[in-house]
Amino acid sequence: MERVERLVEEKLAQARREWEMDLRERIVRVEEELKHQRELMEQGFRLMEKRFEQVEKRFEQVDKRFEQMDKRFELLIEQIDKRFEQVDKRFEEMREDMNRRFEQVDKRFEQVDKRFEEMREDMNRRFEQVDKRFEQMDKRFEAMERELHAIVRRLDRFMFWSLGLTATAVFFIVNYLK
Repeated sequence: MERVERLVEEKLAQARREWEMDLRERIVRVEEELKHQRELMEQGFRLMEKRFEQVEKRFEQVDKRFEQMDKRFELLIEQIDKRFEQVDKRFEEMREDMNRRFEQVDKRFEQVDKRFEEMREDMNRRFEQVDKRFEQMDKRFEAMERELHAIVRRLDRFMFWSLGLTATAVFFIVNYLK
């Protein structure tokens, strides 16, 4: 009888050891899987950080383009100011010669008016081109914003599924341990 009890106790102890070993192996596997998921999440965060850096670089490039455009506008304004100064000088000269050359002055005013109209038309065309460029920039910004929203949605889904899988794994482990 004692022998049977001892054999039963040995078998139970052996079964417990095997069960504990299986449980430890499963815990190690779950920990490894959690570590792997954490590494994947960290990698995803690094990739997102790189993407944000690229977007920041694009913004910097856009800023540089705006600065270049500002410089161009400043140059244009300076040139226009110089032209206006030249025109003012011409007007002064024409006033002096007004008594002698009244008819010539009228012709010159007509020429100046034509030049102003051409300049105004040219400026209007250039401003329309600038407006088109701004519209293109707005479209690019909207496209980038849509891409960022898509990335955020994907990240939210990823986090939701990761949390769900983790919770499910924990639930199964807890239920299995009971």
